Amino acid sequence: MVTRPSLPGLLAAVWIAAAPWVAPRRAAAQSPQFFLVVHGGAGTIRRADMTPSQDSAYRATLALAIRTGYDVLRADGAALDAVIATITVLEDSPLFNAGRGAVLTDAGTVELDAAVMDGTALRAGAVAGVKHIKNPIQLARLVMERSPHVLLAGDGAEAFARQQGMALVPQSYFVTERRRRELERARAREPQPHGGGTVGAVALDRQGRMAAGTSTGGLTNKHWGRIGDSPIVGAGTYANATCAVSGTGTGEYFIRNVVAYDICARVRYTGVSLAQAADTVVLHELVAQGGDGGVIALDRAGHFAMPFNTEGMYRGYVGPDGKIVVKIYRDE
Repeated sequence: MVTRPSLPGLLAAVWIAAAPWVAPRRAAAQSPQFFLVVHGGAGTIRRADMTPSQDSAYRATLALAIRTGYDVLRADGAALDAVIATITVLEDSPLFNAGRGAVLTDAGTVELDAAVMDGTALRAGAVAGVKHIKNPIQLARLVMERSPHVLLAGDGAEAFARQQGMALVPQSYFVTERRRRELERARAREPQPHGGGTVGAVALDRQGRMAAGTSTGGLTNKHWGRIGDSPIVGAGTYANATCAVSGTGTGEYFIRNVVAYDICARVRYTGVSLAQAADTVVLHELVAQGGDGGVIALDRAGHFAMPFNTEGMYRGYVGPDGKIVVKIYRDE
């Protein structure tokens, strides 16, 4: 007589047979680990030109900015929030060419640009040529979230800021003695010393969302009204569902080459690695045209790249282990 197994027995047998396959499927479906990459500008940054105290100040400020963004991500915050928090710290520092420490135009004034992009929803916001906004990156976010537009400039952007309840600050808030001296040297066509530049951040959160942001004062002695690549979506700032990029350098080259978008497009359409795409654009194409600068780039798997074709770039990163890495010079 053949004994037929009961239905509960059959289900148990199926479950036991399938058990070895369940764990890998669950592991593959886990949320990606979070990651944050930051830059503080690329340029003529040489170890020999830096005093120990200057070196320490830049490293400490970059580490503080990275820690601020990391705390957001560690608490399951959004990539967008981490980017804004990180850049706000750098805008508040007089060391970098953004916000408080921005360079001066040929008229001795400050004109600020910034952009932010939420890669998951392909939303973006930017401001250009603002003169009284303490944290342009925060206004860029308001443009994205509370207006139907992507880019607002000058007086219109500041009118929108007042409408949104942002407090404006006088030009004197931004002007530092260091930037006055740099403007004088630029007018005299003297070589410029090292200095912090455009700031930016790219982030990946635990939900797999990507974001990028960039903020700058532009070029020392620039003509009034000049706008660089930072607030131009696709040029100095770009993020989609799988890639985020922020650039720093001579913006005209980044605009003409649509650098940030180009890096993400190469990964998407050709299948090359993020590092290969970033290196090709920054170390070959820009160099061939005489364009200087660098980028930070991050993908949804947590891979990142920080190529630059100058003597140095303020940069750093942190992952889920909480270990903050900060670098300045080419040989680091």
